[in-house]
Amino acid sequence: MFADRAKIYIRSGKGGDGCVSFRREKYVANGGPDGGDGGRGGDVIVEVDDGMNMLTPYRHIRKYCAKDGENGSKRNCKGKSGEDIVLKVPAGTIFRESETGKVIVDMSGENRRVVLLKGGLGGNGNQHYATPRMQAPKYAQPGQPAMELNVDLELKVIADVGLVGYPNVGKSTLLSVVSNARPEIANYHFTTISPHLGVVDLDGGTGIVMADIPGLIDGAAEGVGLGHDFLRHIERCRMFVHMVDASGSEGRDPVEDVNAINKELEAYEEGLSKRPQIIAANKTDIIPPGEDPVKRLQDHFGPQGIKVIPISAATRSGIDELIKNVRLMLSEIKSEPVVFESQFTPQRGDDSSSYEVLYDEKTEKYSIEGPRIDKMLGYTNLDSEKGFAFFQKFMEDNGIIDELKALGIKEGDTVKIYGWEFTYYE
Repeated sequence: MFADRAKIYIRSGKGGDGCVSFRREKYVANGGPDGGDGGRGGDVIVEVDDGMNMLTPYRHIRKYCAKDGENGSKRNCKGKSGEDIVLKVPAGTIFRESETGKVIVDMSGENRRVVLLKGGLGGNGNQHYATPRMQAPKYAQPGQPAMELNVDLELKVIADVGLVGYPNVGKSTLLSVVSNARPEIANYHFTTISPHLGVVDLDGGTGIVMADIPGLIDGAAEGVGLGHDFLRHIERCRMFVHMVDASGSEGRDPVEDVNAINKELEAYEEGLSKRPQIIAANKTDIIPPGEDPVKRLQDHFGPQGIKVIPISAATRSGIDELIKNVRLMLSEIKSEPVVFESQFTPQRGDDSSSYEVLYDEKTEKYSIEGPRIDKMLGYTNLDSEKGFAFFQKFMEDNGIIDELKALGIKEGDTVKIYGWEFTYYE
């Protein structure tokens, strides 16, 4: 089964906590703080692997976590950094945030290796908080939290030329003739149920990447059949070779076929049907006597600037002429890859700079809450005199006292900070 979609959970590593420790040695009566810093958490990295062409590994393993950083320890020992995790994907893989569907990164073009989620920074040990007035700080900084995300992986094949058309018109046969690809070929509808890529070798050592897109049907743009699964793979193609059954062996009209498929392309994405295209009128070897569907195609689409080239993939008639025209058209098209822009930037689980100052009229108490306050309490010992002095200075330096005054606080009022309650004094 061709695996071109997957849903996974990813998590970077948490930063290690800083250590609270004091030097304790014989003959050293008043050793200073020697708590080491925490280690950095591991990153989640995405890397293009040119040897991959499917997302199969991510259909079986759904959870990928980088390692947490180790905590700091005594004697100024820094914790070990967490190990990164590298997710290898085929070129053309798009990472989307699951809830919103917004693009995080498109692993195409120059995007070969990207840090998707950064690990948390390690916290500072208590050695960093020693001052002439506070020579024995009993607090250290906790490590930054990890980042986590549910993401959808979607593979959109990268090809120069996309072969489009109704089922059973000979796209797979053509690809097998002109390239090294070996798709399954049989005389029934939907033999091809996944895209196939082949490289058409040209003179001078160059090549054209050609994609056989599974047969489209009416209503594909609305998801009829496997329409969306097929159509997503043509978005990156620089041009199309639109194959039709010129013989009418399936009972369809070739002119109507081209118009119908172009209508589906336009319905799926505006402007898609306007991309450069060549019509390959296939199965010319079995056209009934007295009919000339190729001329009818040329008369209809020639005025629109679309070339119609008669071929027979089975007998290889007209193949060289088709490839020659494809090569010429590609040389006139800008070679900039189609790369989807990022729409979503992962954020750490909490905004460590935010807090709220509120007043509850029922209890007549003020409260201070938020990630920044929670983080500060993590490395402040409010039971000690020096720790409480640090807490008061933090409140003043960050404008929290001013916000309390703006809410009308008076001496003797109660202030709640999570599990603590304090009486306010000027």
